[in-house]
Amino acid sequence: MEEALFLIGRIIAGGFYIFNGANHYMNLKEMSGFAEAKGVPVPALATLVTGLMMIVGGASVLLGIYPDVGVALIVAFLLPAAFIMHNFWAIDDPQMKMFQMIFFMRNLGLAGSALMFLMIPEPWELALG
Repeated sequence: MEEALFLIGRIIAGGFYIFNGANHYMNLKEMSGFAEAKGVPVPALATLVTGLMMIVGGASVLLGIYPDVGVALIVAFLLPAAFIMHNFWAIDDPQMKMFQMIFFMRNLGLAGSALMFLMIPEPWELALG
């Protein structure tokens, strides 16, 4: 039963990261525009690279292949994105401040939960790798 629950959790978490990484590609213009507005250098390339980080990281978690590398990619995206893209403390508009604070906290929470995967001994149960 535990193996099935772990697999379901991996499918949900990995799918979430893959979808959000794919979103970088599906909405490249909008997402790179937001990155540019936040002062990210070479915003289109940064959007493509971070999207790939999320897709590869999510696939790693989903499939259980090199999960430590996948987690590193996910965390390497989420933590800088929280502080650079969702810097709510620098926003005056109360609604936008709250909106960005939610995304900031989401990124921190996701990074923390991703790091917990590192405590699971490898190879993972029901892993393809």
